[in-house]
Amino acid sequence: MVLNNTKVLPARVAMKKENGGKVIILFLVNEIVGNTVPVIVDRKITVGEKIYFDTSTSLSINFLDVISQNDNVFKVRFNFSREHLFFLLKKYGTMPIPPYLKRSPLKRDELLEKYQTIFAKKKGSAAAPTASLHFTNKVFKRLDKKGIERLFVTLHVGMGTFAPITDENIKQKKLHNEFYKIDGDIWKYVKTNKNNGKKLVAVGTTVVRTLESISKITFEGTPTKSEVRFSCDKNYVTEPFVGKTDLFIFPPYDFKMVDVLITNFHLPKSSLMMLVEAFLQFKGANKKLIELYNVAIKNNFRFYSFGDVMLIL
Repeated sequence: MVLNNTKVLPARVAMKKENGGKVIILFLVNEIVGNTVPVIVDRKITVGEKIYFDTSTSLSINFLDVISQNDNVFKVRFNFSREHLFFLLKKYGTMPIPPYLKRSPLKRDELLEKYQTIFAKKKGSAAAPTASLHFTNKVFKRLDKKGIERLFVTLHVGMGTFAPITDENIKQKKLHNEFYKIDGDIWKYVKTNKNNGKKLVAVGTTVVRTLESISKITFEGTPTKSEVRFSCDKNYVTEPFVGKTDLFIFPPYDFKMVDVLITNFHLPKSSLMMLVEAFLQFKGANKKLIELYNVAIKNNFRFYSFGDVMLIL
């Protein structure tokens, strides 16, 4: 069983515009390049203006310059270190729980703990890998008794996971880049077990994209533009696989690594639904994803981040 050990940052911040208005900004921290970072905003901002962290004064040195716009995603520049940006997020930010959860009884400090998987370790996500939220220590103990091993990869959740599909995605057959990492010895262990006939269970679509992205490199030898660093020896890899994936999985797709998928019921018009439909077709399922969703609706299943989960064998 492979899980994603990414850790969610308090990346949603209430900030102040130059005209005194307030704006809520979600930082896509896994897409930082140099001293720029993409953000999603809840209302209009303008290229060229400044956005301040400290809402009590416009004299603060902790501000962002809005430098470009692509639909609802803006790119901002911060004039301080990346470490200081993370400090500001920790000081001013809140956890980016889904917007359809209008009110939470949990306080800010409680959300910092609760909106995480129990094995979250590597900081960088703008959202939790939701399939992993189903796992507790009690569940892990039961899996241990059955001899099911757990391995961890890292993929920092960003636009590639939760953004709606666009015409550009369809045209380019790519999603937004997301950072991933897997240790070389873990990859070797996974491949050895696969070769020995063991089935690989992926917990969540982020794990699927990570494993299938690396398999395209190791099996096909065709690295993409995503800055990948790894040992070229396909039989024994010692260096970690580190890179960014823009892999867009849609039907039909020949899955090289994943045998079983655990996943939630996803938002409409998302790439995640296309990935799950591709997996159903790959497994030869006798129902389409929409038919399964209709069954879920009829039986009052809960959808999205804190909803029910399905196991595709």
